Amino acid sequence: MKGYKVVLIILAVLIIDQAVKIWVKTHMLMGEEISITNWWRLHFTENPGMAFGMVLPGVAGKLFLSIFRLAAVVGGGWYVVHLVRTKAHWGFITACSLILAGAIGNMIDGAFYGMIFSDSYNGTIAQLFPKGGGYAGFLQGHVVDMMWFPLFHGTFPHWLPFWGGEEFEFFRPVFNIADSSITSGVFVILIFQKYFFVEETKTEQEPVSVINHEQHLMV
Repeated sequence: MKGYKVVLIILAVLIIDQAVKIWVKTHMLMGEEISITNWWRLHFTENPGMAFGMVLPGVAGKLFLSIFRLAAVVGGGWYVVHLVRTKAHWGFITACSLILAGAIGNMIDGAFYGMIFSDSYNGTIAQLFPKGGGYAGFLQGHVVDMMWFPLFHGTFPHWLPFWGGEEFEFFRPVFNIADSSITSGVFVILIFQKYFFVEETKTEQEPVSVINHEQHLMV
């Protein structure tokens, strides 16, 4: 039964993630913003590389990154199946499913978006399945980001080394639903790891307790 729940979790994240990305890509100009609240905005940007704007140079670098993402998804999928078969803690399976779903969501962008969308960098809104073809080949697409939460602005104190007197903004990075899914899964594991692995720990300790009990009876 847990296998069906895993599939539902992954599908839910992928549907929401891809629906938002496709809407943003086909309705917003690059760099355009839509204010949802004072602290939540949709800001259309694209990430051609890894997290925090790191980029591997050239076509070869992009291909390496995309292949790495694909390998990570395959490995993550195998691990989640293994967790279901070994009846691991449901909370741990859920967290890993969220991480896997986020990885798949961003992999879809990198693998296919270059083929199915026109360029967003020419001052026009991108088209889905354009007549002239997409802006890049297979595994050469950019990841669409849009979630921006500028909660507050401030200035670092002047006595602070390196950043003293400079303005800062929290939270500056722009991300997507897939990134949120990955982050949520990681935080759930970090916070509840003792509960996730307590059953495994007890199972490992039980044989020792039985042996000690038998030795006590023999004495």
